Amino acid sequence: MKARRPSASPHYNALVTDEAPAPGNTTTLAVLFADVAGSTRLYEQVGDSRALAAINACLALVKSVAEGHQGRIIKNIGDEAMAVFPSADLAAEAAAEIQGRIAKLAPVGTQNLAMRIGFHVGPAIESEGDVYGDSVNVAARMVGLAKGGQVIMSEWTSNALSSWLRARTRQLDAMTVKGKVQDIGIFELVCVGEDELTAVSTRLQAPPARIRLQHGTRDIALGPEDSAISLGRDPQCDVVITDRLASRSHARIERRRDKFVLIDQSTNGTFVTFEGEPEIQLRREELVLRGRGHVAFGHSHKTDPGEVVHFVCGG
Repeated sequence: MKARRPSASPHYNALVTDEAPAPGNTTTLAVLFADVAGSTRLYEQVGDSRALAAINACLALVKSVAEGHQGRIIKNIGDEAMAVFPSADLAAEAAAEIQGRIAKLAPVGTQNLAMRIGFHVGPAIESEGDVYGDSVNVAARMVGLAKGGQVIMSEWTSNALSSWLRARTRQLDAMTVKGKVQDIGIFELVCVGEDELTAVSTRLQAPPARIRLQHGTRDIALGPEDSAISLGRDPQCDVVITDRLASRSHARIERRRDKFVLIDQSTNGTFVTFEGEPEIQLRREELVLRGRGHVAFGHSHKTDPGEVVHFVCGG
């Protein structure tokens, strides 16, 4: 079975495959990923043999701790281990112990060993010794957000913890996840003393993300309940662009928390003009939309001022 890696996260190795898993049992599990931080630099600094030995020692430690908390290793993926636990509490306790024990390991060369851990609790399908489902994908996104020494979880998972463990968490942020209407709150399990914590600044509540688009006679309003809209020549796109220089799947406008981002996916580029400013050309790039302006597809608006999409942010 050949695995493919979605571009959204580097921690989806072997999680999404070309074939559907065999039917299995759905159960509630805490899915945890533990990833050795800085492994590429470790290989460069101390060589393959020493680096591999150090990484294997970290993964063996994860296995030992997981089993001590009623967990089990599903698979090792390079320098990363995937484990499952019967509950959020057991996963949190294991994560804290892993971080504590890793922090006490001797440096390898000049580099201290560290792990990034992320976990999420929810329904998952167990089949043929593997685990599948949205909970696996969310857990993979959590570890992708963690830094060395951190344990990151979703707000849902934090709420599933016992009160004494939930008291050891703090909210860091929220993120927009592709395919989900609501943003996901991001929480950290505090594994160090209060004097070692980086203070989290108080954030002003941003207004909800809103944008209005006009394409010909059509008006489209996007708000905080919308995730993305596609633009291109393909009739399946949400906004169909007829210009022959536009690509079939030309661009996306995607909500990310309180902002909308234009993402160019085209051959000839996307040309954005903010009101009163010079035109900007995007080639496989992203741009946060602001204020008001217009977008041309495949060519400069100055070259051909015909088909455009006008936008007004916050409208």
